[in-house]
Amino acid sequence: MPPKSHAHHATPPWVFALLLAALAMLGPFAIDTYIPAFTGMGRDLGASTLQMQQTLSLYLAAFAFMFLFHGALSDSFGRKPVIVVGLVGFLIGSIGCALSPNIGTLLIFRVVQGLSVGAGMVVGRAMIRDLFNDTDAQKLMSMVTLWFGIAPAIAPIIGGYLYIWFGWHAIFWFLAIITALLIVVILFSIHETLPDDKRHAFRPSPLFAGYREVGANVPFLLLSLAVGFNFNAFFLYFMSAPVYVPESLKLGPQQFAWLFIPGITGIMVGAFISGRVAGKLSLAKTVSYSYRFMVVAASVNLVYAFTFEPSVPWAIIPLFFYAVGSAMAMPSLSLIVLDMFPTRRGMAASLQGFVSGIVNAVVAGLVSPAVSHSPKWLAITMVLLMSAGLVCWLAYRCLQPKPLDVAR
Repeated sequence: MPPKSHAHHATPPWVFALLLAALAMLGPFAIDTYIPAFTGMGRDLGASTLQMQQTLSLYLAAFAFMFLFHGALSDSFGRKPVIVVGLVGFLIGSIGCALSPNIGTLLIFRVVQGLSVGAGMVVGRAMIRDLFNDTDAQKLMSMVTLWFGIAPAIAPIIGGYLYIWFGWHAIFWFLAIITALLIVVILFSIHETLPDDKRHAFRPSPLFAGYREVGANVPFLLLSLAVGFNFNAFFLYFMSAPVYVPESLKLGPQQFAWLFIPGITGIMVGAFISGRVAGKLSLAKTVSYSYRFMVVAASVNLVYAFTFEPSVPWAIIPLFFYAVGSAMAMPSLSLIVLDMFPTRRGMAASLQGFVSGIVNAVVAGLVSPAVSHSPKWLAITMVLLMSAGLVCWLAYRCLQPKPLDVAR
């Protein structure tokens, strides 16, 4: 049974959402703040464009791999300790990146960042479901997404100015300072949400049994892939920004906001809509309406790419509307996944993040470098990724067509 809302929880819901969003924001900050400094970092470190691209793909691969364990560890040891340890790891990784004298060292500490940064994002989802019922959980998760959406909008702007004023090392010192502050705030503001009697023993046999139970579930895999494909159809443009913004849009290092702000505003609008319809539309209907936004936006983007030379703001408008649809769908899809395994929410959140993270890593490491130089191929790839997500959703609905049609 879903939990009842915990009105007695010491932290007000909006503050709780803001803190969880801040934890989730570290992930995009670790990507987007240093994108404007890509060229300068490569020149300073004597690294090729491919090597610099690997600072993204290795980070995302480590991020996806560790997603397997954050939630499972929190199911055994509690939510708060896993978050704090993850923050300490990210702090170490950020300091290591700031002090890196060469590309090899930077790659090592980017992996350390990737291994640790996902703890807050994964465990935060489980904490929401620990505390709140269906409608309140959807509202709170939408609020987290709304706050979270600020990060990619402001991160490249902050990173661009830090790079120009102080050099690229300052970007990672900035991440370290933010992380240290979060550690202090979390230690004194967030309370444990998983009682001792609901924890699982951290032993290989029950752990692997849980992985089999969750990971071999076909509906779970379909929904997790849908989340990954939906997001990456939009994320593709962010990962391609170091090439797409200067070469296709003809913009400079301080003008990345032309891409990031409208896109992230779309995420915030979609999250706001998701929160407003919570309890009025079923989770399934919310997702279905979301796909209408995504299909239309991706189609318009494709037609534009084959008809005109990309320019602002016209090339960005379809991305805004696609982001609205993607953000509308994400809270509902995540809640459906967590409700499949009420006694293993941490593990379900972990494995969902792992599956989505693998898609992220493939898009960042292989797909984006292959298509980033061509606006037409970017648009084609966006349609293909969105279509893959839609197929996964429709396949899931064929397997379980009825239970989610009633608003909860």
